[in-house]
Amino acid sequence: MVDFYQIRSPLSQITEERMHRFIDALSDALGEKLQKVSLEQYLADDFALLYVASGGSEGYFLEVFEQLKARHCYILTSGESNSLAASMEILSFLRKHGGSGEILHGDMDQVAAQIHTLRSAHRAKAALKGKNLGCIGAPSDWLIASNYSPDAMMRKLGMGFVSIPMEELLAEIAKEHYESNEYTGLFKKQSFDALEIEKALYVYGAFQRLVAKYDLCGVSVRCFDLLDTVHTTGCLGLSILNSQGIYGGCEGDVPALLSMAVLGSITGEPMFLCNPSRFDTKNGFAIFAHCTIPTTMLKDFCLNTHFESGIGVAVQGTFAEGDCTIFKCEGDLSRFHAQEGRIVDVPFSDMLCRTQTKVMLDDFSYFLTKPINNHHILCRGRHAAEVEAFFRILGE
Repeated sequence: MVDFYQIRSPLSQITEERMHRFIDALSDALGEKLQKVSLEQYLADDFALLYVASGGSEGYFLEVFEQLKARHCYILTSGESNSLAASMEILSFLRKHGGSGEILHGDMDQVAAQIHTLRSAHRAKAALKGKNLGCIGAPSDWLIASNYSPDAMMRKLGMGFVSIPMEELLAEIAKEHYESNEYTGLFKKQSFDALEIEKALYVYGAFQRLVAKYDLCGVSVRCFDLLDTVHTTGCLGLSILNSQGIYGGCEGDVPALLSMAVLGSITGEPMFLCNPSRFDTKNGFAIFAHCTIPTTMLKDFCLNTHFESGIGVAVQGTFAEGDCTIFKCEGDLSRFHAQEGRIVDVPFSDMLCRTQTKVMLDDFSYFLTKPINNHHILCRGRHAAEVEAFFRILGE
C-alpha cells in the first residue's frame, strides 16, 4: 500500500469520482492500493506521495509548506483540471524556498514504475539504518585508492563500522569449530580434498562467530594473511556468509563491502564481488572473476584451489544467462556507478580467478577513464534506476 496526501481547490471542475478513477487506475498499474491519508500520517511516512489533484491548489499548499519543506516531495499529478500546471508552480516554489521535490507524471505504467523505483530506494535506505559493517584486519596493501569514511556511513546511512584485529579471527579459527547448515553440507559433498574443506569451514565458523559478536550485516577480511598463518583461504566461508544474506567481502576492501550492502538492500539479490579481468571493447563484453561467490547465484559449481596461491578451497561457479547490474560506490558515498548488462556463457580460463562471467556491455568509458577502484559488485537483474534513485535521496 502506498499513502498519499491530497490537495485541491474547491473551485476545481474535477469531481471526486474522477479523482477516484485516476487513483484506482494508478493502483491497478501499481499492483497495490494507493491510500489517502491525513497530513500527519503523510509526514510520518518514510515514503508517501503528494497528490495535487487540480489547479488552484497552490494556496492550500502554502498553508502546509512549513511542515513539508523538510522532506523531498513526490508530487503526483493526473494531468486533468490544471493539475500539472499547479504542480509545476508548487515545485518551483519549493525549490526557491529551500525545499526539494519532483513531479511524477505521464503514462500510468511509467508513473507506477517510478513509484516502485522510488519506494525501493527509500526502503533500502531505511533497511541500512542501524546496521553495522566490519573489517577484519587492515585493507590489503594493494588497495591504494580504496579509502572509506565511517563518519560518512553514519551520517548518510546511519550505519556503524567496526574494526576487528586479525588476531581475533586467528584465535577463533584455532577453535576448529563451525555450525553445520545446508551450505556446509553442500560443500562437504563436493569432490575435493575433505581435509581442505574442513579447514576452510573452520574459517567460516570463525567468521560466523565474529559476525554474531559484533552484530554485523557484512564483513570484509584481509584474507591473503590467512595463506601464511592457517594455510587456507576465506573463499568458502565468505561464500556461505553471502548465501546466508550476510555480505562477505575480500581483501579488507571496505568500499566494496559498502557497495555490496547498498546494492543488496536495494535489490534483495545475492552479490558477486569481482575483479574486472578483461575488456573486449570491439565485441562489447567484459570478463569479471573472483574466487568466491554465493552458490545461490549459480546454476552449478565445483571446488578448486585459490587462484593466486594454488592452495585452500575456492568456488568455481557457472552462471545462467540473464540480465545483470554492475555497481560500485566510493567509500564515502560521494560517487557511484551503476551499469546494466547481460550475462552470457564463457569458457573457463585457468589464468583467472575461479568463478568467471562474461557480461555484454554497451559502454566501457567509465571503467577505462574514471573507475571507482578495482573490485565491483555484480547482481542479477536490471537495477540501475533504483540505484540512481537511492543516491538521489541521499542528497535530499
